[in-house]
Amino acid sequence: MHYCAHEFDECRLDISVNDSVWYLRAQDPEHRHQWIESIELHRSIREGRREKGGVQGRIIIPPPLADSGYGSESSLRRHGSMLSLTSATSGYSATSTSSFKKGHSLREKLAEMETFRDILCRQVDTLQKYFDSCADAVSKDELQRDKIVEDDEDDFPNTRTDGEFLHNNNGSKEKLFQSLNPKGINGIDFKGEAITFKATTAGILATLSHCIDLMVKREDSWQKRLDKEMEKRRRIEESYKSALNELKKKSHFGGPDYEEGPNSLINEDEFFDAVEAALDRQDKIEEQSQTEKTRIQRSDAVPLGDAYSSSGTHRFSEKVEEMVQSHMTYSLQDVGGDANWQLVIEEGEMKVYRREVEENGIVLDPLKATHSVKGVTGHEVCHYFWDTAYRSDWETTIENFNVVETLSDNAVIVYQTHKRVWPASQRDVLYLSAMRKIMASNENDPDTWLVCNFSVDHDNALPTSRCVRAKINIAMICQTLVSPPDGDKEISRDNILCKITYVANVNPGGWAPASVLRAVAKREYPKFLKRFTSYVQEKTAGKPILF
Repeated sequence: MHYCAHEFDECRLDISVNDSVWYLRAQDPEHRHQWIESIELHRSIREGRREKGGVQGRIIIPPPLADSGYGSESSLRRHGSMLSLTSATSGYSATSTSSFKKGHSLREKLAEMETFRDILCRQVDTLQKYFDSCADAVSKDELQRDKIVEDDEDDFPNTRTDGEFLHNNNGSKEKLFQSLNPKGINGIDFKGEAITFKATTAGILATLSHCIDLMVKREDSWQKRLDKEMEKRRRIEESYKSALNELKKKSHFGGPDYEEGPNSLINEDEFFDAVEAALDRQDKIEEQSQTEKTRIQRSDAVPLGDAYSSSGTHRFSEKVEEMVQSHMTYSLQDVGGDANWQLVIEEGEMKVYRREVEENGIVLDPLKATHSVKGVTGHEVCHYFWDTAYRSDWETTIENFNVVETLSDNAVIVYQTHKRVWPASQRDVLYLSAMRKIMASNENDPDTWLVCNFSVDHDNALPTSRCVRAKINIAMICQTLVSPPDGDKEISRDNILCKITYVANVNPGGWAPASVLRAVAKREYPKFLKRFTSYVQEKTAGKPILF
């Protein structure tokens, strides 16, 4: 009897007795070691009895292996290899059945597959030797028969020394060669080996089936876990959406997470709706205020035009001249050509154009509006636009303002804060406002009155954290057209028409959705221009014309 521990499987043990081989597997390496010690003990006892002429000893099976289902004491009795393997693999393998019942892991079943592979390789080698021996024997017999036919074809019947005979002419049968004896070829039991081979393959199929069952069970388990995780995720997403909707339904005025900024929780549509609602409320309040308000009539002693013809001498004089010349050069140009002005609003005589410009995500769209107003002059329009005494009468978006510094009779620095429109942040602006008269270059062209407002810095109005500082560059450019009356009649307001070109380039600062800024600008600028020109017509009605 010989035993051999497997090279890779620490639990496997192969035992061979004569031509029989048992493939055993313990529960763990420690049990296999106990099994080897028992075999060594048996071998030493057996050798000792042999020397004394005693009876052959019996193997003592350790309990761990005796209960394992891979072997037993009775299975070590001497019998053929076919019976040993058949007993191990019959009924879809006793080992596989016991393993399945015990719920062995996939790794253990793969170890069984390795054992079956080794068995199958040995059986294939045995059968291949048998087939090779048979083929060699048939080849030798054919060569011997051909030789006999060639030597004795003239002397039938003829007795050979080896006892082989040919058929004679009378039809009597003579022995040609001895029949092959399968047992004589290396002593191989072909039928037994074939049955063993069949049993081994059946064991492999049973183990494969068990492995597939294990994998299917694992797949079902993982699928159930996946379904649970997906259901959990779905519930969490629904809870999150529900909580978010609840938060959106609540009022969060002043909350930092719901105000203007790139991290605002309000999307563009909700931001736009909130701004629109706030502007509508302001318009409604302003209408009620105008209805109930009794205007205080002022004695409008409008300064002479010559008072605005010079820029005066102050530290911003050069900047004022530069801005005036720039507006006279570029703001009065037509909107065609390469300017890319887009007409966005047309209401009667008023047309509003826009160019879409963004810088670092901030909308800087320049706006240009043209309008014609009857009954007023360019001087009068610019006077009411520039003079801060009338500012609160027609500018409804201002919360408060004050003159920071008076530079000259026609130039002041103004600081003003605008009413907050939630969720946008409150804006303030510090700008220089100058009024100028530009004489016509020839007799056929009218004189031009101009008010330009552009942002500046001043130590008495530094930016604060309460407001976002906006930057502006605005020009109100007016020209008066006169239609001479019939006969010697004096010119009345029915004979004058003021052509207005209003240009605004505003950097709102901060951050707000571009779509919201453009929508608000499209809504507010026409309203502002209509409101202001109506105010000028109301203020100048029935008063002397001021050219």
